[in-house]
Amino acid sequence: MPPNRSKTDRWRQSLEKIRSRGGGLEFTVNHPDASDDPSHKNLVWRVRLMDYNDQELVLEHPGAMGLSFHIEENTPLIGIMSVGQNRWMFHTKVIGAATFSDRQGPTKVLKVSMPDKVERCMRRNFDRTSTAQVNLPTVNVWPLLNHASARPIEIANRMMIQQLREQGSTASGSFDPQMLPEVGPRFEAKLANIGGGGVGLVVDKDNRSNLDAVQQFWLSINLLPAVPAPLVMVARMAHTHLDSQQNTYAGLAFDFSQSTNHKEFVVREIDTFIRQSQATQQRKAA
Repeated sequence: MPPNRSKTDRWRQSLEKIRSRGGGLEFTVNHPDASDDPSHKNLVWRVRLMDYNDQELVLEHPGAMGLSFHIEENTPLIGIMSVGQNRWMFHTKVIGAATFSDRQGPTKVLKVSMPDKVERCMRRNFDRTSTAQVNLPTVNVWPLLNHASARPIEIANRMMIQQLREQGSTASGSFDPQMLPEVGPRFEAKLANIGGGGVGLVVDKDNRSNLDAVQQFWLSINLLPAVPAPLVMVARMAHTHLDSQQNTYAGLAFDFSQSTNHKEFVVREIDTFIRQSQATQQRKAA
């Protein structure tokens, strides 16, 4: 049996490895026209696999900073499972929310259907298969030189997004150099996923040295048009590792220590994006 086929057929063994070590899976709303519309962006959320059986996967409910995202029943999803350098994608759909009890007590979970099959991603196309494709949002990243200088820009960002939404318009997806705190040189990354307290970024190998400059970064995440201007925030480096193409996966933790209001605002806007993604999918499928 070819090695790729063998590894795909043993995906349930990989699923058990993830569950037993308290690992996670990634999900995003499945849009039928994603492969034909590169402007559409998928927001991928990472959640812990709590349990599974032949009919369903039991997942930590998606959210960030203690707030849950709204996920509709029957929403079609693309699931992503990674073990080492191997990565699989599959189709599933939401069964509904529930309560799950373990040693830590009862917790809110999301149940999705167990996939019939999975497809292994090619190394050079880690975000697509023959039947599914994920288009990751672009993130502009700057080393943050002065944390205190970020607070007035966060306030201005909230005001701008609120005003644009009231006007029914959107800003340019590019960054405004006048709306920056004290930062170093800019570089680009892809938003691989969002988790409970931060984000995962994929940084091209040519920009790897920029991650060594400081421990805090200024992020500008483009979620247009659902969010009418790029969202900005402070994040600090948590961990990094290299992928098979020598690009860097960087895990960054949100840092809202100087702005609780901005934390709640950012989480609400991410939830807005996920809600609109589901609404768009429903319209396309109708």
